[in-house]
Amino acid sequence: MKDSIILVTNNGLGSAEIALQHKLAVKYFELLAQNSELPSAICFYTDGVKLTVTDSPVLEQLKALEEKGVRLIVCSTCLDFYSIKDKLQVGIIGGMTDIIEAQTKASKVITI
Repeated sequence: MKDSIILVTNNGLGSAEIALQHKLAVKYFELLAQNSELPSAICFYTDGVKLTVTDSPVLEQLKALEEKGVRLIVCSTCLDFYSIKDKLQVGIIGGMTDIIEAQTKASKVITI
């Protein structure tokens, strides 16, 4: 999974009620952080950027992944669209160019 990236495009996992989406996201990122093989990057765009800001249920898990060397790239345009750039708590602000670069360098792209 080392040369893989994960694309996060939802404010949680799946398309169920938001509480369930968040519960699944917490478990997913928690287990991912415990994995011996980590993705090289996780890219957040559209509603996915909401997982990187204040009051996100997965901040602790994302910070753990970042501390283990996973690059967290958060879409600047999306943060601006939702007016939440000032609430960013984890990751780096990047543009679509950064996301495309991560995709083209990856051997596998996983969308969750």
